[in-house]
Amino acid sequence: MELIQSFSVDHTKIVPGIFLSREDHVGGGMVTTYDIRLKRPNVEPAIDVAAMHSLEHLIATYLRNDPSWKEEVVYWGPMGCLTGFYLILKGNRPSRELFDLILRSFESVEKATNVPGTAPENCGNYRMHNLDMAKWYAAEFVGYLKKNAGRDEIFEYPRTERLVTEKGARFFDS
Repeated sequence: MELIQSFSVDHTKIVPGIFLSREDHVGGGMVTTYDIRLKRPNVEPAIDVAAMHSLEHLIATYLRNDPSWKEEVVYWGPMGCLTGFYLILKGNRPSRELFDLILRSFESVEKATNVPGTAPENCGNYRMHNLDMAKWYAAEFVGYLKKNAGRDEIFEYPRTERLVTEKGARFFDS
C-alpha cells in the first residue's frame, strides 16, 4: 500500500502553523484540506480532549457563520493525534491566505461565554467540554501566530525524504 499524503510530512520537524495538506478534485470542483497545527507532534503534550472538543464546536460555529467564508467551509475537525485540526474548504488557496481567518477564529474563543451545541440532542459526548481550557489553548495559539506571522515555516510543511531503489522499492524507516 502507498503511504498516504499526511504521513509523508516529517512530524519530527513540523511546528505549529497553517499548512496546505492536500488538494482533491471532487464533483467537478476542488476542495483543499488544511492542517491547522497547534502543537509540535511528539514534543509538546497533546491538547486536552475536553478542550479539543470545545475548540471543535466553537471554531466550527465561528467558521460556518463568518460572512466571507461560510460558503467555502466543508469541514472543521480534530486530528486523531490531538495536535491540531483539519479545515476543508472549497477551492484552493495558499495557506497564507487563511492566516487572518484562523487568527480571528481562535481570537473569538476568548469572547465565548458558552460552547454551542452541547445539549445531549446536539452532541455525541455533551459532558466532555472544557471552555476554560479551550480559551487557554486558543490564546496560546493566537500569541504564537502573531509572534511568528512572518516565518515561512508556519506555512510550509517539512517533507520526509524517502529512499527509492532502482527497482522502485521505497524505504519508510528512518
